[in-house]
Amino acid sequence: MKHYFNPMSRGATTDWMLKELAVPCEQIIVDIEAGENKAPAYRHINPMQKVPALVDGETVVTETAAICAYLADKFPGKGLAPKPGTFERGVYYRYLFIAGNTLEPAITLAALGLEHSEPGSAGWGDMSRIMATINELVPETDWALGRQFSAADVVFGALLDSSVTFGLIEASGKVAAYVERLRSRPAYQASHVALMDSVSR
Repeated sequence: MKHYFNPMSRGATTDWMLKELAVPCEQIIVDIEAGENKAPAYRHINPMQKVPALVDGETVVTETAAICAYLADKFPGKGLAPKPGTFERGVYYRYLFIAGNTLEPAITLAALGLEHSEPGSAGWGDMSRIMATINELVPETDWALGRQFSAADVVFGALLDSSVTFGLIEASGKVAAYVERLRSRPAYQASHVALMDSVSR
């Protein structure tokens, strides 16, 4: 497997996932500032010219949640995804996909001082509903699936972590505690060294 990423991008999330799995993978840093993501060879992998991307033989996977879901299913013995067809699998999917599909668009717009002119018709609604949803979904203790840490925590948790770090959302006590639990994981710390260093400067 080849993992194309940049530690100062959403690739930090997929790098975290790989470190949770502790599986062999060739890590390839894409220098975005130098425009390596726009080179023809990389555009062939991801026409969006974004990182991360995962290449596993003939399989190419882009999008953070998709990469994490793919990896969790590829290595079922690592226990980072519940079994298909179970109640837990449905919960898992919800956390995996609400982050990028619903929460991030609204948070990004709000950070720019913007809001959809008709939030009721937008797939992500408005920030009041976003924050209510976040506070509802964040677990009081442990992880999204209870005691089982999963790829859902990597994807959902990474969005909350970055949003709190960069002041994009105001964290309730429950959200702040969940983020701290995530940050205490050795795999998180190993994958976020560059990002934490840049924030602390």
